[in-house]
Amino acid sequence: MLTLILASFLTFVELNCENLFDCRHDSLKQDTEFMPESLRKWTPWRYWHKLNNIGKEIIACGEENGDFRIPDLVALTEVENDSVMHDLTRRSLLRNANYEYVMTDSPDERGIDVALLYSPFTFSLITSKYHRIEPVEGMSPTRDILYVKGKIISGDTLHVYVVHAPSKYDGEKRTRPYRLAVANVLNKSIDSLRTINKDARILIAGDFNETSAEPSIIAISENDLHNLTSTAKGSNGAMGTYKYDGIWQSIDHVFVSNSLKNNVVWSKIFDAPFLLTEDKRHCGVKPSRTYNGMRYSQDGFSDHLPLVVKLQF
Repeated sequence: MLTLILASFLTFVELNCENLFDCRHDSLKQDTEFMPESLRKWTPWRYWHKLNNIGKEIIACGEENGDFRIPDLVALTEVENDSVMHDLTRRSLLRNANYEYVMTDSPDERGIDVALLYSPFTFSLITSKYHRIEPVEGMSPTRDILYVKGKIISGDTLHVYVVHAPSKYDGEKRTRPYRLAVANVLNKSIDSLRTINKDARILIAGDFNETSAEPSIIAISENDLHNLTSTAKGSNGAMGTYKYDGIWQSIDHVFVSNSLKNNVVWSKIFDAPFLLTEDKRHCGVKPSRTYNGMRYSQDGFSDHLPLVVKLQF
């Protein structure tokens, strides 16, 4: 007797949206930089154009060998609030994808949060919650870690974490403990999860603001987690997800638990030509961002390139 086994595939995307703010002031947040009357002149037109560009980018991440299928899960960082996520999923180019989403409501001073888009056709949400990061000395309130549990069409349960660690804006050495604080909270949550299910299938993604050779990423990797994207490359010149002073860096990462490692088909940096622009100062190419300094570009998307991972179950 011939037994037919149907494989199911899942496409996972990670993307830092670079300041996906709306045009309205939240009196509890420091968001006036992105207002129509600000120096950036962040008008409704620019906001909606940015939403549609992010939508176009997410859709394009689902392309493989000329065929398009919307990604099943999309981890987003640098999104301001629920209104932005509603506009992205219901009123932008993504509106026909029928994405649902969950997100945090963090104490970050600028109002930046993280979110997970999911297709309800391939991912059934079971629960979601957030993990707050208690600031260490000198640290400002930062983004919560989003945790999402759901079931995919193969019947497998996935545990997904979305992370946006503090930047190095005040210097790498000074801010290093901030990112380690995030890694410690993440590892404690994973350890707790494994006490219930030692073979839990775990996906972790986000902007960690560190490369694979730096302390917080080492701490996460040593917790029986495999960094899929530390050496990922693009097809059109990208050698990392972010370019600073002419040097490519991979500071966005996707990790999987050992129980999920064998399900990975491939991982890559998605650097389609429309996401790149000429790096006139340092040569080569760089991500095409919304603002270069204070200069607006309607052809811009983000200062980060997305990561794409394909899994088979």
